[in-house]
Amino acid sequence: MTEPVTSFLLRLRNRHFLVIDLLVFLVTPTIAMELRTDGDATLGAYRTSLLITTIVFLSVKLAIFYLDGIYRLFWRYASIDELAEITKAGLVAGFVQSLVFFAILRPHGLVTSDFPRSVPVLECLLALPAVGAVRFSVRLAERIRQRACDHGNAKRVLVVGAGQSGVMIVKEMQSNAELGLYPVAFVDDNPEKHQVKIQGVSVLGNCRRIPELVRTADIHIVIIAMPAAPGKVIREIVDICEQVNVQTKIIPSIHELLDRKVSVKQLRDVQIDDLLRRKPVSTDVTRVRELIRGKRVLVTGAGGSIGSELCRQILRFEAAELVLLGHGENSIFAIHNELRSKLISERQLSTSAATNGSPIDGSDVASTKSPCRLETVIADIRSPERLRAIFEWYRPEIVFHAAAHKHVPLMELNPTEAITNNVLGTRNLLDISVAMSVEHFVMVSTDKAVNPTSIMGASKRLAELLVHQAAVMSGKPYLAVRFGNVLGSRGSVVLTFKQQIAAGGPVTVTHPEMRRYFMLIPEAVQLLLQAAALGRGGEVFMLDMGEPVKIVDLARDMIELSGLEIGRDVDIVFTGIRPGEKLYKNCL
Repeated sequence: MTEPVTSFLLRLRNRHFLVIDLLVFLVTPTIAMELRTDGDATLGAYRTSLLITTIVFLSVKLAIFYLDGIYRLFWRYASIDELAEITKAGLVAGFVQSLVFFAILRPHGLVTSDFPRSVPVLECLLALPAVGAVRFSVRLAERIRQRACDHGNAKRVLVVGAGQSGVMIVKEMQSNAELGLYPVAFVDDNPEKHQVKIQGVSVLGNCRRIPELVRTADIHIVIIAMPAAPGKVIREIVDICEQVNVQTKIIPSIHELLDRKVSVKQLRDVQIDDLLRRKPVSTDVTRVRELIRGKRVLVTGAGGSIGSELCRQILRFEAAELVLLGHGENSIFAIHNELRSKLISERQLSTSAATNGSPIDGSDVASTKSPCRLETVIADIRSPERLRAIFEWYRPEIVFHAAAHKHVPLMELNPTEAITNNVLGTRNLLDISVAMSVEHFVMVSTDKAVNPTSIMGASKRLAELLVHQAAVMSGKPYLAVRFGNVLGSRGSVVLTFKQQIAAGGPVTVTHPEMRRYFMLIPEAVQLLLQAAALGRGGEVFMLDMGEPVKIVDLARDMIELSGLEIGRDVDIVFTGIRPGEKLYKNCL
């Protein structure tokens, strides 16, 4: 019964709405007049005035609707934004037609003096809901069509988190049947959302109801849609899902998403990063953008884990020029290609929007919409002559110094490399930065510099002191920022554990009480940029790393997330503390 009506409504286009509006606007003044006069026979006395009023009101509304772009909107996926647009246009039209009625029609005798003055307002109150109802009937028809789709072969989904991210995921699943996902219900720990419907999907309680709902509603996939949730919360949800052996997917953290919108394409399996999330720290993006926009920025160690993420985020903040400096050509080549591809992609999008998709030559990165120019430099920071030539050529205004030797056991065996690279290399950079009047200098340091017991930690503490001295001498905001362990960095314990698990074990842990602080790379770099914007000179910023994590617990979580069992599939072996290592690390 509803299928013919639904099909008819879905075929309506803006040219059809124009005709419908014309018909509506022709009859609403008469209806308004009937309501005002209670259908008295005296309506005929106002025939001429009513005709003039109808023509004027119709002309005003059609003109305003056209100028406001109402006839360029797509109504099949209409939302609150389209509702706001049509309401705004209707109210503006009502105001203008009332102004014309009282300022022109009545004073010039185009309508009789006793013509009801409330007609312009009544007509607006009738016309606005009518045109809105016609348009949103198309949205309703699309929703009916979506619900009528065969979900027999679709995987039934339970969404954890009825916030903005969860709603966006549900909308995408509902509007795209090809995904093969059917949202059955939400769960959310906010009691105010319980027993309500969002996008037609019910919120059926809190996370403790997951096992029950998985059984009773035949759930195939649980999607954790809480990008801002800390690792403790994610861990609890994953544990609950593991009890009922249901597949679990997750939306990346807010720091991984950055400016991107939440999408089903970003769903992935739960990773160890998710279990170690901290509660996101609010950063002053505006202040960071003001620091970087239009500046020439140089990043040392640009091919490393921290350096490459720095480059990605600096690109977002519209630097004029970004110089990627590193000692390893392969890593610099990789990050340069990644950033270059991103710039080309942005140019293609902007060009497509402006010229209907005209082709471009991707070789000219400098001519992209983004003003940032990418430069690559292969150099050793231990060479002052090479650094001087680089600084004189590129004239950087901001320097982020991420180049360093960082592996504690290796530096214990190679102390000369630690000193020459971490200390003398930093001194060379500072000397040339002061000489060339670099405005900001930010060094990436480490929590191992706190009461150092290793060569690596001592070398970074010396580098911090050099930064402080340069800040005093120059009077400029030169500062250091201490990191703890960052997940996913090269040679990190997480990557080591992944390799050991893939090889069938054993997973090696130095000591059962070994604890470390962990942070996600995007989050750490965001806070690094925030420190750069806040620093006045000579400070050593220590990022809030949250609570320390036992390395053995990290190993257990990674084994379990891999679907394996400790002792049966993979063993954990303790190997003893290595030279220069501490059991615990202090933040300050």
